[in-house]
Amino acid sequence: MLTPASAPPLHGLRIIEFSGIGPGPFAGMMLADMGAEIIRIERPGASSPTGQGDPALDFLARGRKSLALNLKAPGAVDLALRLIAGADGVIEGFRPGVMERLGLGPEVCLARNDRLVYGRMTGWGQEGPIAQTAGHDLNYIALTGALWASGEKDRAPSFPLNLLGDFGGGGMFLAFGMVTGLLQAARTGRGDVVDAAIVDGTAALMAMLHSRRAMGLWRDERASNALDGGVPWYGVYDCADGGWITIGALEPQFWAVLLDKLGLTEAELGDRKEPGTWPAMRARLAAIFRSQPRDHWVALLQDSDACFAPVLSPAEAVEHAHNRARGIFSDAPVQPMPAPRFSRAPTPLPDAAPVPGAHSRMVLEAAGFSMAEIEEYFRDGTVT
Repeated sequence: MLTPASAPPLHGLRIIEFSGIGPGPFAGMMLADMGAEIIRIERPGASSPTGQGDPALDFLARGRKSLALNLKAPGAVDLALRLIAGADGVIEGFRPGVMERLGLGPEVCLARNDRLVYGRMTGWGQEGPIAQTAGHDLNYIALTGALWASGEKDRAPSFPLNLLGDFGGGGMFLAFGMVTGLLQAARTGRGDVVDAAIVDGTAALMAMLHSRRAMGLWRDERASNALDGGVPWYGVYDCADGGWITIGALEPQFWAVLLDKLGLTEAELGDRKEPGTWPAMRARLAAIFRSQPRDHWVALLQDSDACFAPVLSPAEAVEHAHNRARGIFSDAPVQPMPAPRFSRAPTPLPDAAPVPGAHSRMVLEAAGFSMAEIEEYFRDGTVT
C-alpha cells in the first residue's frame, strides 16, 4: 500500500474523463502520470482514437481505468452522475453544449458535487462568434498569430506539428487548470469550471513575444528577430552529410566560445551589433558547417558552451547519451517518461492503455453500485 511519503504527487485524486482525442487525453495523461486515478468513460466497442494500431500503444491513454458506457442508454446518465458525485474532477472535450444536451453539463454535475472541478477542452472556447465551428490545431495557432510568426522569411509559415496548439496551448493548460482548480477546491471546499481553450493557451504562450512588441523590440516580419531565425547566431545549419545542427549562441560569452571552437575571430566574421554584417556572417557560417558531416560538429561542439545541439530524428533522440542517462524515454515500447520529476514523490511509468471496458465492473463495484445494479447494466447493454 502506498503511504503519503511514497505516493506520486496526485495520488488520491479521482478524475472522470470522457474519452476524446488529442489535447484532452494528453491532459489526462499528465494527471495520470502524476498519480491521479483517471476513470475513462468510453463508448462500447471503441478502439484507438485513429481506429488503427494497437490500443495498448496509445500512450496518451496510459494509466487509466476504462469504463465502457453507452451514454444513450436509459440510466446511463444517472450512472455517470453517481460516479461524478464521488470524483474530484471531470475532463471533457466535446463541442460547447454537447455535455449539456447529454444531461452532464457542469451545472448538473456541480449540483451533485459542489467540490467538483469540471475541465472543458475546446479549440475556440465555450463562447465567442466561432465557438461552435469545427477546427484543428493549425486553425487555432493561425488565429492567435503564432503560426504567422513561425517559419522562414518570404515563404508560407511552417507549423511545429500539433505541439504548439493541441498539446502546449491546449492539453497542458487544461492540466494546469485542473490542478489549480483542485488546489482551490481543497482550500475552499468549492469546485469550479475550467474553460481551457487552445486559442487562449496559445496566446498565453506568446506573452514574451507580445512583451517585446510592446517594448519596441519585436518586428512583425518573419525571420527578423533574435528568436525566429533573424540572426545568424540562432538558427539551423546544413551539414555535409545532409544532417542539420542548431546554434543558439545568443549571449556574447557563448558566441565567443563558438568562434574560438571554429577558429574564427570577430574581426574576420563581423560585428554582431551591425545588422549589415549579418548576411555575410550567415553565409560564412553556413559554408563552414556545410563543409563537414554532422558528427564532426557534435564531436567539436557538444561538450562546450557554444549553445549547440544536433537535429536528431525521434529514433536518434531515444538513443542519445544525455537522454538515456536521464531516462527520458522508456524501453519497449519506447515512450516519453512522466515529466516533470520530483525529488521525493515517485512518478513511475503508468500502466499501458487498457482495452475499452477493461475495468467496467471494477469501477462500478468501487463506486458502491450493488451487484444487482451492475448485472442489470451489463444485461441491457448500458455497460460492457
